[in-house]
Amino acid sequence: MGFFGFSAGIPILLIFSSLSLWLREAGVDRSAVTFFSWAALGYSFKFVWAPLVDQMPLPLLTRRLGRRRAWIVASQAAIIAAIGWMAMIDPASGGAQLNFMAMAAVFLGFSSATQDIAIDAYRIESAGEELQAMMASAYIAGYRIGMITAGAGALFLADVFGSSKLVYNYSAWQATYWIMACFMIVGMATALVIREPDTGEREVLLQRPGAHGRSFFLFLVAAGGFVCWFYLTREGVPWLKSFLGQWTGQGHLAGFTVEAFRLAGGIVTALGLARAMVALGVVDREMVRTSYVEPVSDFFSRYGISLAWLLLALIGLYRISDIVLGVISNLFYQDLGFSKTQIASVVKTFGLLMTIAGGFLGGFLSLRFGVMPILFTGALLSSLTNLLFVAMARTGPDLAMLYLVISADNLAGGLASAAFVAFLSSLTNIRFTAIQYAVFSSLMTLVPKVFSGYSGTIVDSTGYSAFFMLTAALGLPVLVLVALSGRFLKKEKGKDRLQN
Repeated sequence: MGFFGFSAGIPILLIFSSLSLWLREAGVDRSAVTFFSWAALGYSFKFVWAPLVDQMPLPLLTRRLGRRRAWIVASQAAIIAAIGWMAMIDPASGGAQLNFMAMAAVFLGFSSATQDIAIDAYRIESAGEELQAMMASAYIAGYRIGMITAGAGALFLADVFGSSKLVYNYSAWQATYWIMACFMIVGMATALVIREPDTGEREVLLQRPGAHGRSFFLFLVAAGGFVCWFYLTREGVPWLKSFLGQWTGQGHLAGFTVEAFRLAGGIVTALGLARAMVALGVVDREMVRTSYVEPVSDFFSRYGISLAWLLLALIGLYRISDIVLGVISNLFYQDLGFSKTQIASVVKTFGLLMTIAGGFLGGFLSLRFGVMPILFTGALLSSLTNLLFVAMARTGPDLAMLYLVISADNLAGGLASAAFVAFLSSLTNIRFTAIQYAVFSSLMTLVPKVFSGYSGTIVDSTGYSAFFMLTAALGLPVLVLVALSGRFLKKEKGKDRLQN
């Protein structure tokens, strides 16, 4: 899982921070750089094609490797191809080359999200519930190391090869991205030597290839409709945002409202196309039901309506205090007076070590005391450590205070993450591993991301100290949700034991 985490951590920064710096050095306008946020759609909506990864066999690969390893290897090959595609494009040429770079970045995001789906399913199916926390700890450690490799490592290589803000060198970035592509061999070699989890469903999956093919066609049409909607509505967005902003006097709220309606329109378009294809008999209705409807109904039938909604509320809110604070944290460090070198060495490097240590601590404690007690402890510590930022806001740029805050915050975050991933894994049914975990992992960042969009506005209105106290308070309802969920889950397990 450590090697898989490493391969999963490589692509994300090659899409965002490293690519953004490459584009700036190449002279691309900042407004054009934002176009590459399209690449993030794969991570936000991976649950849409998770049923395909869960059930659709791949020609040749599935028979030889099994369904999980086949998709892991295929997605890693696609990641290598996408990174290589990006390496062959010089964004300084502008025009069509910049469009090709955007398409390559979107392809990389889609391939990386697919790898996440397959790896998550493999992790859950390859070990029992009692080992999930330790598996998650190893995965998180590898993931962070992969991010450092693709982030700081890529920037270091590009600098060594001779590209800078003053002197742009395309060949330096090209060599850097090819080296990053080579790092993906670590994950691919791992997938080829490990064993496939035995779930007893391999032969079933190899049946009805025509139905799987039509389901894949359904996904392509729906995804195409979603993308076309965004493309066709792009021209009117700036005007509508400006109009609503002037009318309401709230520019941020107007922008959020327009994008929310735009997103809703894309989803409605995709769903409409999907329903039309099902109604026309182009797609096997039974296949759609087993791929999309059954995984959701299974979750509600296993836990009941009340407990299921309680668990979904916990999933959606568990990381809210950390994520909302994390969006503004780097800006806070700069405003406080810390240098970029201090932020890089303490927050990024030392903080990485603390996160890894917290992850393994969370895994060990979950193995020793159970997931729910550590889940509660992680939520409590994540909330309390946010109060340390209040103290730092009052002490100023004290390096010792920065080390203390980063140590506590990252240890708590790593501990909470390991326990939370183990908790999510325990909620999935092995029949629908990929789709259910993909829905959970998408939901856990949805609400926090919506709130985090207002972080800057809140800080401007109240100041940093009040904002950090607010983020700490956001964690208090989570403690209630964890306590209630633990109590009801314990009752459900007690009933199961009595029935057995």
